Amino acid sequence: MSGDTHHSHVKEYLIIFVVLAVLTVLELMIPELSVAYSIKASSLVLLAIAKAVVVAQYYMHLKEETKWLKYIAIIPVSAAVYAAVVILESMYR
Repeated sequence: MSGDTHHSHVKEYLIIFVVLAVLTVLELMIPELSVAYSIKASSLVLLAIAKAVVVAQYYMHLKEETKWLKYIAIIPVSAAVYAAVVILESMYR
């Protein structure tokens, strides 16, 4: 069909798969490290947030949305950051 501008996303999705796989491997390695619990917990939370952002941007197609919709999608992320701060604060009491 001439004029068809369909674009394959296979390469992009394979790169995203590799990124998510690397982040997952890092998540599996962190508990084995001999560092403070707070560093392990913080690292795992940050990796989980990074994975969530990658999934939202590419698999939920937020990278193609308007700015307003992106801001709406960030609201739950801010709740997760707040929860992480509260958890870390309670660890030091």
